[in-house]
Amino acid sequence: MKAIVVEQDRLVWQEIEIESCGPGEVRIKVAATAVNRADLAQRSGGYPPPVGASPILGLECSGEVIEVGEEVQRVKVGDRVCALLAGGGYAEEVVVPAGQVLKIPAGLSFVEAASVPEVYATAYLNLYMEGRASIGEKVLLHAGASGVGTAAIQLLKFSHNPCFVTVGNNDKLRRCVELGADSGFVRHDGSFAKIVSDWAGDAGVDVVLDPVGASYMEDNLSCLTAGGRLVIIGLLGGQKTDVNLGLLMMKRIAVIGSTLRARPISEKSRIMDELKENLWPRLESGEIKPIIEAVLPVTEAEKAHELIAGNETFGKVVLEVSG
Repeated sequence: MKAIVVEQDRLVWQEIEIESCGPGEVRIKVAATAVNRADLAQRSGGYPPPVGASPILGLECSGEVIEVGEEVQRVKVGDRVCALLAGGGYAEEVVVPAGQVLKIPAGLSFVEAASVPEVYATAYLNLYMEGRASIGEKVLLHAGASGVGTAAIQLLKFSHNPCFVTVGNNDKLRRCVELGADSGFVRHDGSFAKIVSDWAGDAGVDVVLDPVGASYMEDNLSCLTAGGRLVIIGLLGGQKTDVNLGLLMMKRIAVIGSTLRARPISEKSRIMDELKENLWPRLESGEIKPIIEAVLPVTEAEKAHELIAGNETFGKVVLEVSG
């Protein structure tokens, strides 16, 4: 089969060996995959795949089941599915644990379905399972125009959580508000702390979902209420910073570091089951819609990475692999 391989920092579509499909696994003929910022980090050597995972880029896909291993009852050959992957999406075929596979919500195309698993799983996990956001609690969401951001905005709207976003420009802010955010701030205009505090009131926000890390730490902590939760899911703004431990103690703030990719199959399967129960009905009704900026053929993966790196996209960039 063919897949995208990183060769001297170039993305090359070439032949590779086919992976075997073992017990509890599913082989999918990939129709589409989606680009995540983690793919760019892996390509540059900063985010290696977990032990045993495919070295091929791609953390999600959609397609048709073409083989099932022993003991698999979740799906059958011929089913239209989407899957959360530890790697391998930029390829004609991928093998994935059955628990990380779901039938595509009724009414969604392969392109739309490919843009769902990674970002909605990330948003759901970190808002509700790690961040413990409950009805009415206020949420500060950084990178609101990203794939995870646009997923989180829609989830928060339906769980009745007021949401404040930070974004890169005014057009993105407008679109985030149209999508369901209550308010927001353009990050290039300085510190977001005072604006967030004015929006949230004296108490502050209850949950912060942050892919930035070090450079936002001080302002994040100042925005949080007593008992607030800061969930860090990325380090775009650096890994190391000074922390006011006294503030953590006085406010009883929980700082939670979270990644999805390296979690055990059992945890990923649980997250996918939660999505099936809580997200799939809203996708099928059209109340929640995947937000897609661009669709390109997989052979133009290089261009897709450039789009993400340029920070001008709103939502997801999808790569079509087969018809």
